[in-house]
Amino acid sequence: MNMGDESFDFAIVGAGWRTDFFLRVSRAIPQMRVCGVVARKAERRDAVTAEWGVPCFASVAELVRHTQPAYVIASVSAEAMPDVCLELADHTLPVLAETPPAPDLDRLIGLYRQCSAASARIQVAEQYWAQPLHAARQSIVDAGYLGPINQVYLSVCHGYHAMSLIRRLLGIGFEPATIRGQRFTSGVVAGPDRAGPPDEERIVDMETDYAWLDFGDRLGVFEFCLPQYRNWIRGQRVNVRGERGEIIDDRVTYLKDPVTPITATLRRHEAGRNGNLEGLYLKGIQYLDEWIYRNAFSPARLSDEELAVARCLRDMWTYVKTGKEFYSLAEASQDQYLALCCARAIATGAAVRTEQQPWSVQT
Repeated sequence: MNMGDESFDFAIVGAGWRTDFFLRVSRAIPQMRVCGVVARKAERRDAVTAEWGVPCFASVAELVRHTQPAYVIASVSAEAMPDVCLELADHTLPVLAETPPAPDLDRLIGLYRQCSAASARIQVAEQYWAQPLHAARQSIVDAGYLGPINQVYLSVCHGYHAMSLIRRLLGIGFEPATIRGQRFTSGVVAGPDRAGPPDEERIVDMETDYAWLDFGDRLGVFEFCLPQYRNWIRGQRVNVRGERGEIIDDRVTYLKDPVTPITATLRRHEAGRNGNLEGLYLKGIQYLDEWIYRNAFSPARLSDEELAVARCLRDMWTYVKTGKEFYSLAEASQDQYLALCCARAIATGAAVRTEQQPWSVQT
């Protein structure tokens, strides 16, 4: 594994569905050790200890008395997130907050101001940009194959996750946008949920949200219907357009010169297929003759989502050691703010103009 011998301990506040991702990554990558989990309910503490073999505590204060984590993940609801982040900061613990950092604009502003006043060390565990295919697309953009990017169409994920991908691909920071939105309802065969596949075939209403984010010289188009996360017949679609080329899902086309278009796909390389005996893991993604994404956690047996979570855990450790940010509270607040503005535009049918927020001006 490419982490070498370096290892660190981290703790988690919260014991819900998302916490299992961090525990699975820790089990697969021994250098990332969970030293404790805080869970409010005794039965949940017993279940986590029994399944994962990690100590559990009833409060942050108890966690602090018994462990010394390099940082603590706040994996709680959006409603509870601001208070948990501030409690951890009061204990001078670096915080990796799950998304979103707060449910509404007032609490986003309050959390940002309080964390800034306390000089809290905080990053946010937004993972979509770190999924292998999204990271590969970003590498194509950053390498300049497409020239300056002016349009992104994204139908992958909801809300703040989508805003993060759109901003990164467009190269947008905190620039203002005019947002228009619309919702369309239609039927679809129900797919799996967190409990597993459906017991029978049935048609359910599917709400598809559309939003157009006009940044003046760049345009982001958002489309998402909730079944996309698990439904087998609702896939992802990504189109990134620049002056010299575009990405359509996993196909990249660019102009080598005015009369020579080059087209090739982003090709995954995986161990364990077709008789290969190296293991079962993603090696990386190639474009033409270049590796544009390499799996830093091979040969750990992890899904793309878990690889992205592992990247957040590793980058948080780097942030604790060096102060190098990877997804700041300012960025996370801006993406949640844009998602809230999109929701308002969709709900009202009126154009929404974003405004400068406290995190938009960083010294």
